[in-house]
Amino acid sequence: MGVTIAEIAELAEVSVPTVSKVLNGRPGVSAETRDLVGALLQEHGYVRRGGGPRRVGLVDFVITDLSTTWAHQLLIGAEAEAARAGVGLVVTSTHDRRAGNKHWIRQLAARRSDGIVLVVSELHPGAEEELARLHTPIVLIDSQGGADSHAPIVAATNWSGGLAATEHLLQLGHRRIGIITGPERMAASRDRLDGYRAALARAGVPFDPDLVRYGDYRVSGGQAEGQRLLELSDRPTAIFAGSDHQAHGVYLAAARVGLAIPRDLSVVGFDDVDICEWIAPSLTTVRQPLADMAREATRLVLALGEEDAASVPQRRELATSLVMRRSTAPPRND
Repeated sequence: MGVTIAEIAELAEVSVPTVSKVLNGRPGVSAETRDLVGALLQEHGYVRRGGGPRRVGLVDFVITDLSTTWAHQLLIGAEAEAARAGVGLVVTSTHDRRAGNKHWIRQLAARRSDGIVLVVSELHPGAEEELARLHTPIVLIDSQGGADSHAPIVAATNWSGGLAATEHLLQLGHRRIGIITGPERMAASRDRLDGYRAALARAGVPFDPDLVRYGDYRVSGGQAEGQRLLELSDRPTAIFAGSDHQAHGVYLAAARVGLAIPRDLSVVGFDDVDICEWIAPSLTTVRQPLADMAREATRLVLALGEEDAASVPQRRELATSLVMRRSTAPPRND
């Protein structure tokens, strides 16, 4: 049996992800370490999984939850690229639990997938090292901050999206603008909040921490945190919700206290999924190209298994854009 990537890492006294970076020609490794690892790989006759071309024509797509329209858009993109490339797609839902348990890794090893696309917030401890031992390429969609992964990432321009949403509300005349971002541990949540803060600073509007809430990207989280914002003695006249589902929750919270949208409260979402057209009034939102993100992640993970893996970027961001509908208006003057 040939030498493993973990054994090479131990000999070089570096981490498994560092050896993976050297194998895939990715940045973030010093020239000295790269030469050492390369020499050890050659000395011990390391043979890359499959020795070259893809072997079975399967890509694993792992996502936290399949029940949302957000997930549906991602699946559409991943399936389209898999079909174009002539490979199958194996879809796994973690049901909001950590990804990469031992049972799943054993299944993955048995089917020898050509790559893994992860849309998860957290990995089991040691899961990335276990996956590295399989020499299976990994790409993350929209790094959510749960795992300090060294895999390439496909993301939306979350900071720019947060900036655009807040600037739109500022241009309408709002100054008390609440935000319900996602879980604080997630990079996307922090980036959207940073964009919100940057827009306030540019407009000379003081940042008020009382107007910041951390949700869960779900309707229930948007309703609960929206309720808390609307119960403030000096309540916001507008709320930027970090997802369309949270924005729907804000609608429910506003109705509960007798506020009309957008007459009494303006709301902006994030994602641009189908719910934006279903709810009334239709939701102004920041569109992130979910299907395109999944399509690109699937393309990248397949490229990582090919000879041109060194050309695969470590991070790819796809542009967001503001989509204006009927949920925003200037604040009331009375």
